[in-house]
Amino acid sequence: MDRLYHKGTWQEKRAFSPAVITTGGKTVWIAGHGAPHDADGNSLAGDFEAQTRESFRLIEATLERAGAKLQDMVTMTVFIIDSRYGNLFTETRGEYFPDGFPASAMITCAGFAQPEMMVEIQGIAVIDED
Repeated sequence: MDRLYHKGTWQEKRAFSPAVITTGGKTVWIAGHGAPHDADGNSLAGDFEAQTRESFRLIEATLERAGAKLQDMVTMTVFIIDSRYGNLFTETRGEYFPDGFPASAMITCAGFAQPEMMVEIQGIAVIDED
């Protein structure tokens, strides 16, 4: 499976690609992942960065079960509770994608299914057919 990341200009500073082209491969559709609690059940209410990191951890686990890894994501849609968290999300996401950023949209919303949630991430990954 081949993957080509279009870097754009300003988009790289925001940790996303304006377009990602894939050739071949199998598509993995990733449902929204949010994390109002950590793996031990402790509340992450009010801690945007911790919820973001736990959301990425949960996505990694989902992708692993599908035979993929986080870096196989080619696009993501990010929902955040407050636009003031956009820069923090961008900085955090950059840590998870050192070799090329997925295409992305970030949307500020009024709330989530669980009131303590502050971020939710959904996306698409593409992996080799084997």
